[in-house]
Amino acid sequence: DKATDPSIPGENWECIRRFCDRVNADTEGPLFALRLLAHKIQSPQEGEALHALTVLETCVNNCGDRFHSEMAKFRFLNELIKVLSPKYYGIWSSEKVKSRVTEVIFSWTVWFPQEVKIQDAYQMLKKQGIVKEDPKVPEDKILPPPSPRPQNSIFDTDEEKSKLLARLLKSSHPEDLQAANRLIQSVVKEEQEKSAQVSRRVNAISEVSENVKRMDELLESYRRHELSPADQDTLQALLRRCEKLRLLLFRLANEAVADEEALAEILQANDKLSRALGQYRQVVASQ
Repeated sequence: DKATDPSIPGENWECIRRFCDRVNADTEGPLFALRLLAHKIQSPQEGEALHALTVLETCVNNCGDRFHSEMAKFRFLNELIKVLSPKYYGIWSSEKVKSRVTEVIFSWTVWFPQEVKIQDAYQMLKKQGIVKEDPKVPEDKILPPPSPRPQNSIFDTDEEKSKLLARLLKSSHPEDLQAANRLIQSVVKEEQEKSAQVSRRVNAISEVSENVKRMDELLESYRRHELSPADQDTLQALLRRCEKLRLLLFRLANEAVADEEALAEILQANDKLSRALGQYRQVVASQ
């Protein structure tokens, strides 16, 4: 109650620290703490809900794997989702609280990529239109120092940035903590772009396979003079789409030039596409 007291404008860090200590000391601490925090985050008082979210983020950073395991269960994630959903508390939760909840869940998708339920919960929010775009965390938001990150952390692939982040987070100067937050956001942005590239590549390669298969079927009917006027239109549309896909694959190859495995997949898809287009010209010319 003291850590989330809405009558106090700022954070009561002493109470928050003691709360974290209590969570760590008790075997059932994470379970009970998350029940209490869910209740406070759903409070109709904006100040209480925002304080509770700060306590939650601090616990995530300081209470270790047992806390992470409990927070990543649908039992708790559903309580956060209720704050956003118009079917539950979303109709009266303030925009500030909903924005913070969205930020929290989004940040977990980045810091805990191995937690499938967190990823599923966030994607479900996007699919339902409750979250329209990934949030941008304010640069002046000071994050409490994190506990050791999971092995799949995005910082593990860049030792230099990892060391810089650790040094900045140990500092007591607000400008260093702000710099740490900017560093986190820049790395997250890089990771999002990488994820977007993978998504574009997978979708394009899948579309190539589907279109080539369909074109082969239609060309076989064309050879037998069994192509209906509607199928002729479909074949022409497929031809135009495949030409555009060649351009897309060329751009994707430029993006993936440093990734040999990804580049090989793109070139293989391009070979399929070239074969299909060559076959189209051969069959149509012979007719």
